[in-house]
Amino acid sequence: MADKITLSVIKADVGGYIGHCSVHPALLARAAQRLAKAREDGLIIDGHVSHVGDDINLIMTHRRGEDSADIHEYAWDTFVCCTDEAKCLKLYGAGQDLLADAFSGNVKGMGPGVAEMEFEERASEPVIVFMADKTSPGAWNLPLYRIFADPFNTAGLVIDPRVHAGFAFEVLDLMEHKRILFQCPEEIYDMLVFIGAPGRYCIRKVWSRDSGMIAASSSTQRLSLIAGKYVGKDDPVMIIRCQSGLPAVGEAIEPFSKPHLVPGWMRGSHVGPLMPCSVAQARPSRFDGPPRVVALGFQIAEGRLVGPQDMFEDISFDLARQTANQIAEYMRSMGPFEPHRLPLEDMEYTTLPEVTKKLAGRFEKME
Repeated sequence: MADKITLSVIKADVGGYIGHCSVHPALLARAAQRLAKAREDGLIIDGHVSHVGDDINLIMTHRRGEDSADIHEYAWDTFVCCTDEAKCLKLYGAGQDLLADAFSGNVKGMGPGVAEMEFEERASEPVIVFMADKTSPGAWNLPLYRIFADPFNTAGLVIDPRVHAGFAFEVLDLMEHKRILFQCPEEIYDMLVFIGAPGRYCIRKVWSRDSGMIAASSSTQRLSLIAGKYVGKDDPVMIIRCQSGLPAVGEAIEPFSKPHLVPGWMRGSHVGPLMPCSVAQARPSRFDGPPRVVALGFQIAEGRLVGPQDMFEDISFDLARQTANQIAEYMRSMGPFEPHRLPLEDMEYTTLPEVTKKLAGRFEKME
């Protein structure tokens, strides 16, 4: 296994600047210093620090495999250090995503989001790291379907013999803690029954049926299910490998040219468009939004992260941003009414129950 590379993307919100808008440069600098030290000490091969909205994203390559306690602990300690900095600056929600008092072997279930994959490097290894803010893991369901199962998006499904065989999707039931594997294209209709309900079912991993290669990995952590109450949105991350038997880079980012509606936005309680943007534009402020997604492209060379290329900085996504703004304007016009506000069953993990509880005694039975 020593010849395999592991790509780990671990994120956390440890303090917003200003409010929930962005990450203070001091926190990013502290995280970058920590990754530089980890590289010097041989814990990781390479690392890159980025952000989307108020989330810090640690992108790391190493040879320790998925769920490595050493890697996860270092990421946890890095977020703790950043939290200390956030408290000094009195940033909003300092330490928000750190739901445990101390590290306990794995950051999964402790608040931070994690997407990882282990693979053998190909002759050319392009990967894209997607990072979202103000939304939940189910936001990846539609893009992943389009990338790996929709020939109207991915031409390779029709014309590339290695892609034509299709892909296998692992879908998680977040409520029942179960998983199911779908072989596509023949089980597309069965899979859509579930992934069309992204609040409960999430695509976690995708593999090539031709080669067995891991093709995609996403974070599926739900903060509200961990904490038992609303403590902030999950702000998921995702890794997609591209080319040479997998979708092309352009096919992997194309679904985001049509902004789809996702839950989150203000107070995690509203539906809005997922806007593709550059890192520089990933400072959601209108009604704390709308939700954003950033895509960073890397070439991996002997474990080194060559890049990043800011994929959504391309002017060809200007229309998508304009469309997202138009959708945001329309959704905002509905104010506290559904479907802009989440349905009541999804509001159980927000602060709404505290408001409705005091009114419960005023309801009277009717004859």
